[in-house]
Amino acid sequence: MSTFLVFGATGGTGRHFVKLALEEGHRVKAIVRSPAKLAWIQNPNLQVIQGSITDDPLPLLDECMSDSDYVVSMVGDARMQMQSKVNTAFVEKQLVPSMRRNGVKRFLHQAGGLSKPYKEYFSPYLWMLRHTIARAYAGQHADNEAVMKYLAEDAMDIEWIVHRAGIGSEGSKGTLRRSPNSESKFSVATFRDCAAYNLKTVQDEAAVHTSCLSCYVD
Repeated sequence: MSTFLVFGATGGTGRHFVKLALEEGHRVKAIVRSPAKLAWIQNPNLQVIQGSITDDPLPLLDECMSDSDYVVSMVGDARMQMQSKVNTAFVEKQLVPSMRRNGVKRFLHQAGGLSKPYKEYFSPYLWMLRHTIARAYAGQHADNEAVMKYLAEDAMDIEWIVHRAGIGSEGSKGTLRRSPNSESKFSVATFRDCAAYNLKTVQDEAAVHTSCLSCYVD
């Protein structure tokens, strides 16, 4: 049994992640703005703590971090991220320092599939999608890219993993696999399938220090 500290637990991917982790017998500590949104889950292995990554400082962060094995962030707010890089500020100023203080190594950050990995290849096809149909999410892409830059330049002591997820529906379509960083192939997956992928991937040592897309197994 492992303990997961989860941010974004009430979001589209996060709520599935919490449910799947609990079903596997793990413990989950979820820091959320609105605890009532998780009231539908009744499980003794779930601890819900009220808070937001925009709280500075975030109360009880070290206490929640102290006995956690993995940290998973699936936070996204297009409107807020259009104004400021909220994920970057939290990861850099609060999350990673707390991980270091408490000896927690593994961290998965869910970014968008159209966020360019730091100093890596970005296909013309993905570039076109980003600058056409996905223009409304420019703030999220910029925030995700700043997170990846910080992790690569200043947090290599942390076992970070970035999942550049394409998400577009509910239900389940199958099993996602990790794509090579330079591969343009990716799938627009469901929230549940991305959650299952995140749960598997954050525990996969081979995924450490990668910023990969995901696609369905053929």
